[in-house]
Amino acid sequence: MNLCIIGIGSNINPEANIRRMLCLLSKDHRVGRHSSWVKTAPIGITDQDDFVNGAVRVETQHDIDEFKNYLKNLEDKMGRDRTLPKFGPRVIDLDIVVWNGEIVDEDYYTRDFLRNSVDQLLV
Repeated sequence: MNLCIIGIGSNINPEANIRRMLCLLSKDHRVGRHSSWVKTAPIGITDQDDFVNGAVRVETQHDIDEFKNYLKNLEDKMGRDRTLPKFGPRVIDLDIVVWNGEIVDEDYYTRDFLRNSVDQLLV
């Protein structure tokens, strides 16, 4: 079993989409506790709604590459439009930040909101 922490973000109906994503994720994996949720200003393209960000602990039997693919498919299933600009609006954005105790996403070191969310789950 692999233990990971996923960073979560949404700025399109975020409360409903995050709730739906957690429900879908829990059908295939053991979902643990999540961090508190925080509103953050968008990065890059600032003419859009604020994001709701947080993190969740997940146990999975997938290896990291399989799980990344699973998360991408989950984003697609929820309607993520990959034709939008990189820093544009998102129905849901899911990134593996910690994998079996190792930080695997460099954004952890540069985005305070992500580090704070993840650190809540490392204790």
